Amino acid sequence: MSEKSMLPSRFLFCLITISMFLLVLSSLFLLQFSDTSFIPNSVFKLILVNSTSVYFKPSGKEEQTKVPIISSVASLVDGKTPMAREGDCQISNASKKTDALGQGRRRGCDRNQAHLRVYMYDLPPDFHFGLLGWTGKANQTWPNVSNPGRIPSYPGGLNLQHSIEYWLTLDLLSSNSLNVVRPCNAIRVKNSSQADIIFVPFFSSLSYNRHSRLHGKQKVSANKLLQDKLVDFLMGQDEWKKLGGMDHLILAHHPNSMLDARKKLGSAMFVLADFGRYPVEIANVDKDVIAPYKHVLRSNPAAESATFEGRPILVYFQGAIYRKDGGAIRQELYYLLKDEKDVHFTFGSVRGNGIKGASEGMASSKFCLNIAGDTPSSNRLFDAIVSHCVPVIISDEIELPFEDVLDYSEFCIFVHASDAVKSGFLLNLLRGIKREKWTKMWERLKEIAHHFEYQYPSQQGDAVDMIWGAVSRKISSIQNKLHRKNRYSRSQMLLKRN
Repeated sequence: MSEKSMLPSRFLFCLITISMFLLVLSSLFLLQFSDTSFIPNSVFKLILVNSTSVYFKPSGKEEQTKVPIISSVASLVDGKTPMAREGDCQISNASKKTDALGQGRRRGCDRNQAHLRVYMYDLPPDFHFGLLGWTGKANQTWPNVSNPGRIPSYPGGLNLQHSIEYWLTLDLLSSNSLNVVRPCNAIRVKNSSQADIIFVPFFSSLSYNRHSRLHGKQKVSANKLLQDKLVDFLMGQDEWKKLGGMDHLILAHHPNSMLDARKKLGSAMFVLADFGRYPVEIANVDKDVIAPYKHVLRSNPAAESATFEGRPILVYFQGAIYRKDGGAIRQELYYLLKDEKDVHFTFGSVRGNGIKGASEGMASSKFCLNIAGDTPSSNRLFDAIVSHCVPVIISDEIELPFEDVLDYSEFCIFVHASDAVKSGFLLNLLRGIKREKWTKMWERLKEIAHHFEYQYPSQQGDAVDMIWGAVSRKISSIQNKLHRKNRYSRSQMLLKRN
């Protein structure tokens, strides 16, 4: 072929190449700055979870970087979330913040744009805010949540650890309010036929903590009575009967909550702390969501977080040492480590100045031990995360929140229990982690800590937002099972009609 005849072909090839490049570039630009409603939500979530790609920051600079893995589209622009303060319940200033355009507009969420449409049963207050002592007017089911400063408060101390039900219920109630600015990933709908999931607003952890003991001449605890009433209510609902409860969301974060009802309601999706006290046929990683504990220690602001040299303690643990079941390892580690010069391993509780002391201790330590106790998980992991103390997880059966989108190995050390109890193994491992490696994990902790903050109103990428994202991803699995189940059922129905 002559050189002249090749020129048009080369020109055409170059033109096609340039056109394809511009098309990809413009698509990425649209994903970053425009409404993503033209992309199906399920597809867009897959893009977020699976991609490592070029994306644009507000400055307009192009970077090759890992897409931040959080539950909503706007999180591609990763703003820093203010840390919540210590107290009974944290109220954020999100409602005072401006929106992405800086206008500060107040606008409701569009249910067609939400990733998750949630129908919530209007259970009587005895099941939720009534447990906090709230009493509304006659026939009033829910408190007014439009003013964050006037919502019913949740008990402090260790009660806060399992307060997940409180934060999610508040978030749903506020999703239809024009006065509360929050992410629009989950929105409450009033018609169950429009819902992706059906939310059961029972404060089961608080019910267990406050009402599981018998008082006076009681033969049945108030906690068990509420569970029995809940089971009767759900079994009578058309929504439950439709799919046998598979599309219902039940919160049972305390390991002992819903103890009497869990077997009868096991077809539902649970939000749990771990699977330690559940048989696999009732709760498992395929259908249920693991949510973080609400940390009880003060969040360490990133700007004030001590560096490697500013943390003189190598290893920190303070808490109950003598535990049953898998927690016996705590006692073995105590006798191995208690006399080491740069190790703080001691008994501790929240009483007195326990919380303040633990906050100071973790903030002064390079590594914080998270050891299995009566159950595989504990609040200590999340206290370590917000203290920017690199967690050392010694719990072989632990399940971690949001692990499908967060790589914990980037900011945690994992040690098998059988290795941890070998003389010298743990300290040799941790002393071998030098400043550069530790600093990389510390920097990552500061980046992801806001994913474990509970607050009201909720904010982009915080714990509430992340839980809704996790629920949404589980729904896809449920729908897949239902569709597979329906493969032949419709055909059989047609045959019967004929």
